[in-house]
Amino acid sequence: MVLGLATRPEDVGLSSAGLDGVDAGLQAEIDKGDLAGAVTLVARHGKVARRSVLGLDSIANKTKLKTDTVFRIFSMTKPVTAVAMMILHDKGLWKPDDPVGKFIPAFNHSTVFEGLDDAEQPVTVKADHPPTLRELLTHTAGLTYGRSEALHDAPYKAADIWGAPTLFEFAERIGRIPLAYQPGTQWLYSLSMDVQGAIIEKITGQSLAAFMQEHIFAPLKMVDTAFWALPEKAGRLPKLYRTSRKGGVVELDKNPMGGNDYLSPPRLAGGGGGLVSTLDDYARFAQMLLNRGELDGVRILSKEAVALMSRNHLPAWMLEAGFGIGAMQIRPGFGYGFNGAVFTDPDAAGIPVGRGTYEWDGAAGTWFWVDWANDLIFVGMIQRFTMTEGIQNAQQLTQKLVAKAIL
Repeated sequence: MVLGLATRPEDVGLSSAGLDGVDAGLQAEIDKGDLAGAVTLVARHGKVARRSVLGLDSIANKTKLKTDTVFRIFSMTKPVTAVAMMILHDKGLWKPDDPVGKFIPAFNHSTVFEGLDDAEQPVTVKADHPPTLRELLTHTAGLTYGRSEALHDAPYKAADIWGAPTLFEFAERIGRIPLAYQPGTQWLYSLSMDVQGAIIEKITGQSLAAFMQEHIFAPLKMVDTAFWALPEKAGRLPKLYRTSRKGGVVELDKNPMGGNDYLSPPRLAGGGGGLVSTLDDYARFAQMLLNRGELDGVRILSKEAVALMSRNHLPAWMLEAGFGIGAMQIRPGFGYGFNGAVFTDPDAAGIPVGRGTYEWDGAAGTWFWVDWANDLIFVGMIQRFTMTEGIQNAQQLTQKLVAKAIL
């Protein structure tokens, strides 16, 4: 199926007035000063029903966003990494229950941190089982992000993981760190997708960037998606903002997540959060998933791979246990597939999307969802880190408004 252009939203079963309401909802956030701007795209039945460009690229310079603004998509990289993994799964190069140690040997000897002894030395026990790829793909392998002040995060800092010379050594250093919990017993947001990047490089012999370019971006004609913005595209990167406790937003002079400046190739490509992309590029990626693995006659994944990636892999008890990150709170009706969240029961989850919808977001507010039940995709791009309470979540806002636009 080709991602074309609808003549009217009504031609694909969407209300023009309803989509006006989506725009109005985001414009209200801009008018309040809680958002600099937003670009969005909604497509149904393989046709783009609306592209909207609202607000500013730079508040100080009063320059407007554009449909080809190149956004730092942070954790919206994760579903792309899942697709890279599933391409290799289609080739029979790994199985969900394979141990991570099959590819990153340090994980064959995993231990689990249990606290400190009387001398304040770490106490560890052997892992019940080596973490598996299914656990790595679902944030249940025992890893963390290593950024907090929790005792189990201290070894990440000591190991200088991002100072490793290669992604393989990066993953090996992580594999030598005691797990934060027994694999499969918790859900904790983590560096799992960055370790997946190392596995992709190990299996293919290519760099993660080269593999994604050859097998995802080039065939999908995602011309502006990469791990850095070329010099001629650097001017298309928007300013970054964060919310302020005093109200409104504050411009940031650097990436608060650290690492990549997005103006030059990163030393280590981050499968968990390293890409830049545009509204139309990511829409092509989302439409490929909606089409169950193909776009414009080019097949990226098998239908079976898309189904495996986009179904919930968490047990029922874990949906009740109070895990989650930011707006992505694991709960009844809202589970987790491979590198993205899945609505198993939208009514129970409290969000009016189709059953089976797959979604994720990024640290600076970008978001998307793929809704097979309604044959619909939505992509939203903004440039704001939410650091304060009480700020409207753009993804949930637009999901509720888009539901009202479906005829």
